[in-house]
Amino acid sequence: MIKMFTTQLTGLFKRIYDKQEFEIEDGARLLAQAAIGQGSIYIKAYREMEAVTAEALFGAEPLPSAKRYDSSIELTEADRVLIVTRYSTDEEAVAFAKKLSADGVPFVAVSGMVEGEESLMDLADIHLDTKVIKGMLPGDEIGERVSFPSSMAALYLYFALGFVIREMLEEYED
Repeated sequence: MIKMFTTQLTGLFKRIYDKQEFEIEDGARLLAQAAIGQGSIYIKAYREMEAVTAEALFGAEPLPSAKRYDSSIELTEADRVLIVTRYSTDEEAVAFAKKLSADGVPFVAVSGMVEGEESLMDLADIHLDTKVIKGMLPGDEIGERVSFPSSMAALYLYFALGFVIREMLEEYED
């Protein structure tokens, strides 16, 4: 089971990069605008996706200008937001995205793309797809799927964004 899971994860990460290389760069560029300017990169993650917030703030290589978003924060035009959630149709995340859009605050969303009437895909300036919307491995029961590594896919995208953001900041400082 571990070997199958490892194979599936390797394929997932490769698909994410191969299909979204330019979107990752665009998302990093959007977020880097805050770090280069007078703003902050606020992270609003939902449920298990708090792993991204923890990595950005407390990991071995914290993301420059990153802060945890909470509702008491007054965002400015210099700020950028990274929304991270399991599905693109997450009601809380969509409501927050609508508020950001109405307030003119640019943001990047990371989630698994799910068809729905209201979706982060339609609201975000840049949407990055985790490509995880169901379990990756067959379960014991017929039709059952297990192993749902949405936070691992989100962390992969976070690290990809972080690499590009840091490169942009280094170029800006030179």
